[in-house]
Amino acid sequence: MTENSDAMDQKGGVFKQRSAKKIADSLKASAEYSARRKASPFPSAMSMLNFYINRAGEQLSKSRLATLDRAKGELRKDFGKEPTVDHRAA
Repeated sequence: MTENSDAMDQKGGVFKQRSAKKIADSLKASAEYSARRKASPFPSAMSMLNFYINRAGEQLSKSRLATLDRAKGELRKDFGKEPTVDHRAA
């Protein structure tokens, strides 16, 4: 599973951190300062997180996936975005 893409510069090991807040903060910083991103910082950061989750797929434990899902919420908070409704929870 790769943590890299050519879409955006990012720090190594960002997705291995245990804290959802630290993951989100690192992605936000990378998105804001990357010279290679193609979109604005929020979609770029969220795209990288989703890219990692999708590429890791079933290799992620439930607890790891939960941490990465919480990181999405932290990213939304960091960028002042409203959370989306999770239709799966209903």
